[in-house]
Amino acid sequence: MADPAPEVGDGDMETATESSWCTRTASAERSDAEGGDMVLLSIVMPVYNESETVASALDRVLAVDYPCPVELIVVDDGSTDGTRNILADYASRGVTVLLQPFNRGKGSAVTRGARKATGTHMLILDADLEYHPSDIPSLLAPVLSGIADHVFGSRVFGFNTRFPSFRFAVGGRLTTLGANLLFDSCLTDMHTCLKLIPVQHFRSLRLSESGFGLDTEMTAALLRSGIRPYEVPVTYNGRTASEGKKISWWDGVECLRLLAAARLRKPPGLPVGPFATGANVVAFVAPADGGDGLLSDESAQVARVAP
Repeated sequence: MADPAPEVGDGDMETATESSWCTRTASAERSDAEGGDMVLLSIVMPVYNESETVASALDRVLAVDYPCPVELIVVDDGSTDGTRNILADYASRGVTVLLQPFNRGKGSAVTRGARKATGTHMLILDADLEYHPSDIPSLLAPVLSGIADHVFGSRVFGFNTRFPSFRFAVGGRLTTLGANLLFDSCLTDMHTCLKLIPVQHFRSLRLSESGFGLDTEMTAALLRSGIRPYEVPVTYNGRTASEGKKISWWDGVECLRLLAAARLRKPPGLPVGPFATGANVVAFVAPADGGDGLLSDESAQVARVAP
């Protein structure tokens, strides 16, 4: 197996086949035949030193029978343990692989992947095997049926859920409670990794966190703008610190800080352009500066419009 090409500057090196839509299943063909707006899913997988799990994670993603076309984008965030050698093989199989020149943080990797995404919706999936890609069709179902355009996978509702510790489980419940109190929402699991969101909406949010805080910042921005994500049960098998878990108690403290900051901030507004769903469309206006919207200004404020 050939090694990836040398890293190059801040632009990041990327490797991909000509066709980035790597999975088109029989279910996707049936979905097209049934009509409705086309939904295309971009799965963004941030990776950092996951040589022991990344191959299994990618194989699981590619093995799922999806109800719509799916693009898989892997962003290696400066791994030094051989992860990149493994990713080189998957790049030749239709997976888009982006290489960051050094470790910038999970949030940076996710936003890098979002800029590359060509789908209508995106979903963030870690390579640590804690979540099952087989649950992704369940998150897509409300979008394809027109029930929702933002969907979270709740571990609280899950039938096969294992948290690594009592403190981890309770900490997540407490910060979720904090979010619900601040934004008058009713989420059961704000820290789930499985979050399905329209790509253009993600790009229009004013997100600045480069580390784990991006997850909280994104959820807080959605809640602050009035979005109430639909939740579906998912399976979860949490890792312990000895198994590679990278979250610490300090991330919980940082989460509360980000929630409070978002509550005091002016609502970021709702998206721009049509969201593709099975039954309805949400209209939005593109950022006035013509950019990708990741740091769009106040002119990107929009309103939800009925079809």
